[in-house]
Amino acid sequence: MEKEFDPYLRIDDVAVDRSDVEMLHAIDDCGSLSGAADALERSYPRLQQRVVTLEEAIGPLVERTRGGADGGGSSLTGTARDLLSRFDRLVAAYEGVARVDETVLTGPVVDRDGELATVETDVGAILAVVPADAVTASVTIRSDAVSLHAPSDVPRAEGTSVRNRFSGTVSWLEAGDAVARVGIELEADADDGGTELVALVTRRSVDALSLEPGRSIVASVKATAARGVGVTE
Repeated sequence: MEKEFDPYLRIDDVAVDRSDVEMLHAIDDCGSLSGAADALERSYPRLQQRVVTLEEAIGPLVERTRGGADGGGSSLTGTARDLLSRFDRLVAAYEGVARVDETVLTGPVVDRDGELATVETDVGAILAVVPADAVTASVTIRSDAVSLHAPSDVPRAEGTSVRNRFSGTVSWLEAGDAVARVGIELEADADDGGTELVALVTRRSVDALSLEPGRSIVASVKATAARGVGVTE
């Protein structure tokens, strides 16, 4: 595969490309559409229209606040942050410069809601897709399904897919040209040592989150991306 490529996500009739991702990041960084337009040297009306076009296909991406003591502004919704995470994983898959790691967490099934089961592990309860007859399950989490957030900027649960959230500390980082593998030592309930979760993220995320060993971080994984299999005691 050629190193230069133009990744995009096709959602209905809309293609989300690098320029759209840059726009959303700029809105997040600047706190307003007008600030993003200035930073990107784009026309404000065209940027605003692009947001409208994307929202018609995907759902609310930008939450707007008018007036108030701070003068109003714009912030990204959980849907927008999910979209950025999907694009990051697409870039990582295309680049093919980093392997996909798997973290396996095991414990008893303590609750169930249809195909989803709650598995109690050393790092807490995990909601995962688990076979109906499983009493104890091993849950596998792929590194390309993990999203990272600063502890002060964890997306609100409302309006987003059901997620597992884990608090931890960056233990190591292996960066390539476009993506990075990040080891995260999770806070464990048990006293028999920490559990490591590996995340695959873009270099932009490394810079935006100031990732380095010792950095506190929150990892999240959609329940449907955590897959369990039954195990015998």
